Amino acid sequence: MKRNIAIIMIITVFTKLIGFGREIALTYFFGASATSDVYLIAQTIPTTIFALVGTGLATTFIPIYHKVQKENGEEEAHRFSSNIMNSVVILSVLIIVLVLVFTPQVVMLFASGFTGETMEMAIRFTRISIFGIAFSGMIYILNAYLQLKDNFTIPALISLPMNMVIIFSFYLADQLNDVILAYGLVASVLIQLIFILPSVIRNRFHYKMVLDAKDVYLKEMMILAVPIIIGTSVNQLNVLVDKNIASNVAVGGISALNYANRLNTFIQGLFVAPVVTVIYPSLSKQVLSRDFSGLKKVINESIVYISLLIIPATVGAMVLARPIIDLLFLRGQFDEAAAEMTAQALFFYALGMIAFGLREVFSRVFYAYKDTKTPTYNAMIGVSLNIVLNLILSRFLGIGGLALGTSISAAVTTYLLVRSLRKKMVHFGLRDTMRKIVKITFASLVMGAAAYGLMEILSSQMSSNLSLTISILLSGALYFVLILSLRIDEVRNVMRLFREKLHF
Repeated sequence: MKRNIAIIMIITVFTKLIGFGREIALTYFFGASATSDVYLIAQTIPTTIFALVGTGLATTFIPIYHKVQKENGEEEAHRFSSNIMNSVVILSVLIIVLVLVFTPQVVMLFASGFTGETMEMAIRFTRISIFGIAFSGMIYILNAYLQLKDNFTIPALISLPMNMVIIFSFYLADQLNDVILAYGLVASVLIQLIFILPSVIRNRFHYKMVLDAKDVYLKEMMILAVPIIIGTSVNQLNVLVDKNIASNVAVGGISALNYANRLNTFIQGLFVAPVVTVIYPSLSKQVLSRDFSGLKKVINESIVYISLLIIPATVGAMVLARPIIDLLFLRGQFDEAAAEMTAQALFFYALGMIAFGLREVFSRVFYAYKDTKTPTYNAMIGVSLNIVLNLILSRFLGIGGLALGTSISAAVTTYLLVRSLRKKMVHFGLRDTMRKIVKITFASLVMGAAAYGLMEILSSQMSSNLSLTISILLSGALYFVLILSLRIDEVRNVMRLFREKLHF
């Protein structure tokens, strides 16, 4: 597991850097403007709508596939997979037709602050970008298929061709016509499907022309997926409310919130996604075989690995929010006002980073148990709280209030998940893990103080970007030394693995 996590993390670093390059390119060509707001809404609408179904199906696909394979063999598992994929394609076509018919109403739901030319542009962009859904469903299922076959490399690399296409579309749109942005979104989804297909074929996926609504495994999967779909719907409602409020707070508000959230999700994708991606098939198998000691070990190790990376990232993002935004975005059409608005949002998003990460781990444990209801109820509570907090805090903190509301609700929902998991697994074994988290937090706070002090000293003697780079490198080195000296088992395991690889 540790080897897979390390490989995925290395790949993820590369792909996430390219992905972040996409955000930098967007800020360079379009800044935090009406055009960038429209583009982000046209991107969000198909992603949000299909995520309602796609997330539920992809999450429940792995445990049900294992069950079909165990009870009826590999060939029947392929038939089941084909049935799911064909059903999803039909559903995708229906969604596209509905959005094309009701585009103005859909756009109004996501961005009620849009008026006049901005609204017209958003409608035009959405009527193009929605066609990406036709390919999204297949990608969800095929990605999950590769992961359960222990092929994590291609799913980790899938965003690379997507981001390259999107970045190229930014350049063409700037040179020719803004509408190319919408066509770029569709092309970026299609290229992902083309990219993943050869690997699916190599892993011997046998596609079958089958559409069986009466299949017992399909019914079981749908029953499990319904709570996840409801939970995802509630989460996407939160996205809708965030963007709606942001569209009314300020011109460019959607973009500023998006750029800060992209940094947040960049860190989550870099440090959390590799761990969660690798452990989920393992959790599913351990629950199926009733290996509860192994299950507890994987859960606690995952918490520590995520904390080792996310807690220092949280402190660093809070202490250096404005210099980081300046380094990444302050160029082209992205001005000082946009930088300040984005930095404020980043600061408040950072408060919830560890909660976002641990919530992913705990949710996967429930899914492995085929308990999709608990995370759904949890999500409904969290999003309800988030919407209330957003409406209140945005009045006092603007865009920053939206980010703070999201962080607070993430912390509350993570706590509720832990409490629910304790009822399912009485002896959780979290006490030793909590001691390790305290050590990690101490090292992170010392690192943060060092980073702040270095930034204050160096910024008066050299450029802000250079002083930021030096501050991050030196404080990061200090954190590494501290964490080694605090005798955390997981750190020792990683270092042992690293030394073995070097020796090899």
